[in-house]
Amino acid sequence: MIAKIDLKNLSEIELESYFEKKGEPKFRAQQLIRWLYKEKVSSFHEMTNFSKSVREALEKEAYMSRFFLKQKKISQDGTLKFLFELEDEETIETVLMPYEDRNTLCISTQVGCRMGCTFCLTAKQGLKRQLKASEILNQVIEVEKLLKSGEVKLPSFSKKDKITNVVMMGMGEAFDNFDNVLQAIHFMTKDIALELAPKRVTVSTSGLVPKIKELGEKTKVNLAVSLNASHNKTRSEIMPVNKPYPIEKLIQETKKFSSQYKQRKVMLEYVMMKDVNDTENDALELVKLLKGSNLKVNLIPFNEHSELSFKQSSLDRLQQFQDILHRNKVFSFIRWSKGRDVSAACGQLRSDVIKQ
Repeated sequence: MIAKIDLKNLSEIELESYFEKKGEPKFRAQQLIRWLYKEKVSSFHEMTNFSKSVREALEKEAYMSRFFLKQKKISQDGTLKFLFELEDEETIETVLMPYEDRNTLCISTQVGCRMGCTFCLTAKQGLKRQLKASEILNQVIEVEKLLKSGEVKLPSFSKKDKITNVVMMGMGEAFDNFDNVLQAIHFMTKDIALELAPKRVTVSTSGLVPKIKELGEKTKVNLAVSLNASHNKTRSEIMPVNKPYPIEKLIQETKKFSSQYKQRKVMLEYVMMKDVNDTENDALELVKLLKGSNLKVNLIPFNEHSELSFKQSSLDRLQQFQDILHRNKVFSFIRWSKGRDVSAACGQLRSDVIKQ
């Protein structure tokens, strides 16, 4: 028996070819894209502008994947964390962060992660597998369905009723699953699909330097770089990716991206850990690194967890670090993570139901 095709894993060109082989016009692909992503249908029978024979043929050889919601947690600050079960019973976490003027969905790109960052819970799993393009997209689709059905309610302070922004900062390294991420971005930002403006999509990397240039050339989305240290010794200890791609090369490529794509947001993420990367010298080294650029820095207090030995920098240390940056004309702000009480904050995601 031939396995059915998940249509959400086919690119736009592949969908056009799929219909052409059936003797159907290429525009059927555009119609299907609208049904899959904009209308978010669950059945081929809902596709009313397809003939009965085409719908029946699709039913026989194709399907539309979806997720099973295994667990949902709601933080005191309104953040919602979802644990989704995939077709092979692996699981991923997705986080919806409501604000007054936007609703940001933090999505995963891998089951686990192979980058080995020592301060991240996801890294403790290792990489189980890559997410398919459909599985990246389904996180947006399923959460929007939950919102529309009323099964998930946004807090009263949120003035928006749907997902307005997407950040690929959940489980996994987005650049380590680059082709599937690119395909997902295409449908996220296509006007007849999920219809997100590219300026509302951000891809984060721990530092796979060659892919930064590719992201710039092949998309119009924003870039976030997980920096977390200002010199190679410390960064290599906490982020093994720094060994093949040292900090100087990472900053050089990030500066190029920022200079070439001035209309896009570029942010450096710096998780503040007590006695690891939060000294006066660390701040001064960061100033030297960023000299001559307009790169901005998110200072993120480390989100502590019983399974990780790192501690959060003190408030005084955070403020002193930021003051040094500001005195030296490096723009930064302290960003407190949302959802910490339900392990939904930066560095706390993983595939797990019980140990939360």
